Amino acid sequence: MRIATIVQARMGSSRLPGKVMLDLGGASVIARVVQRLRRANLIGELVIATTRHPEDETIVRECNRLSVRCFQGEEKDVLDRYYCAAQALKAEAVVRITSDCPLIEPEITDQTISTFIERRPDYASNALYRTYPRGLDTEVITFEALERTWRAAEKSYQRSHVTAYIYENPAQFNIISVTGEEDYSWQRWTLDTLDDLSFVRAVYRNLDNDDSFSWRDVLALLERRPELLELNCHVKQKVLQEG
Repeated sequence: MRIATIVQARMGSSRLPGKVMLDLGGASVIARVVQRLRRANLIGELVIATTRHPEDETIVRECNRLSVRCFQGEEKDVLDRYYCAAQALKAEAVVRITSDCPLIEPEITDQTISTFIERRPDYASNALYRTYPRGLDTEVITFEALERTWRAAEKSYQRSHVTAYIYENPAQFNIISVTGEEDYSWQRWTLDTLDDLSFVRAVYRNLDNDDSFSWRDVLALLERRPELLELNCHVKQKVLQEG
């Protein structure tokens, strides 16, 4: 099966503009995502999917510096961006990662992909029934299901959130939820606000700014330093809404 891992990234962000290029312990956020994903074994070809907006040429240049393939597509219609990128890559399955996850865990990403390969659903996700910290989200979708979604999704939020149409229409798709043994879903490891940035910078700083650490190393750190969780525990996740 030809797998492509597509990471969506753009400079425009309503809550933290330019977050993917912010410094995180001596490297950009997007560089941290790329370097951590490269440690996974099942991701296939890794691609950054950005937009054709002039502002996002910064991301294109960073992709060139990191020697990672870059695809440019629609800015607001992220579903179209994924579909066109998958077409260009001739992917049979697409792994969806977002660029605001600089603590993404290769082991957990591999686990989600492995479950998808073994059970052959239309869609597998470790974020439907959440047990992992927010920020380790991995979704895998067949190209056929992605194409069906691309054709059927009409609401703007379904286009911008890529997979919303799938989990809102479970009768139309074979969906598998991938979960862990313990519930860490209350922890927030993603990057959407300045307080999130303070948290992820503190994690990297305490782990020597070396992104070879595992998510278990982060858990151990937070057990030793629980006060770090207070840096962003109050941040509310943006709610997926129509319109």
